[in-house]
Amino acid sequence: MELFLKGKNALVTGGTRGIGLAIVETLAAEGVNVAFCARNEEQVTQTQTRLNEKGFNTIGTSVDVTKKEALQEWVRATAKSLGGIDILVSNAGAIALANNEDAWHKNFNTDLMPAVQLVETAKPFLEKAAIEKGDAAIVFISSIAAARAEMESAYGPIKAALIHFAKGVASAQASKKIRANVVSPGTIYVKDGVWGNIERDNPERFNGVINLNPTGRMGTPQEIANAVAFLVSPVSSYTTGINLIVDGAFLSRVNF
Repeated sequence: MELFLKGKNALVTGGTRGIGLAIVETLAAEGVNVAFCARNEEQVTQTQTRLNEKGFNTIGTSVDVTKKEALQEWVRATAKSLGGIDILVSNAGAIALANNEDAWHKNFNTDLMPAVQLVETAKPFLEKAAIEKGDAAIVFISSIAAARAEMESAYGPIKAALIHFAKGVASAQASKKIRANVVSPGTIYVKDGVWGNIERDNPERFNGVINLNPTGRMGTPQEIANAVAFLVSPVSSYTTGINLIVDGAFLSRVNF
């Protein structure tokens, strides 16, 4: 299917590892000019070099998304460098799973507030793109943890807040042809990520979680990136305000 993404400009936070990296690579492979950021400058440089060697047009910048002024400056500078913003993907996350004050602050300051600040800063550029091209899109990366409360944790509630915020953005911006959607991954396997570490340190728990999934496996970052690519593309021009769960039927609830 042709996604009609070639030549568009995208911003992606948390773009050097796991799901974020897969999103950057997938959009770039579709002909999108992709600016991405992450905190680790060395990883940013290595990622940009590797992607550009593949012929992709990417710009990597070291940015701490918890620093409001730095994040806003990155958005504005990148919009100027690319010539506009058509796509915004808020992916950065703290993955702080505990229930203590530090975890609440980390999730709030890494997942939620940067998403709010990204939208506000990018909005003029997205509005301009929508006027000129008929469509602009935002995707927030949440989690199925937003719908599961099996333990006390700061992670799920903040991810749930992202979904609520996205719905409000979608409603408020619909008349301006700016779409806002959420992708909520289930258990996604990344070798050096959460589930990769659990596989190494607690194989019994790892296998137990796999057995809970009807597909008998965990998902891949690429499968999440594919969902994001669809939602930011003009092909999904009438899709806004949704929370797309990509979990291999892990959740048993019915989503009406």
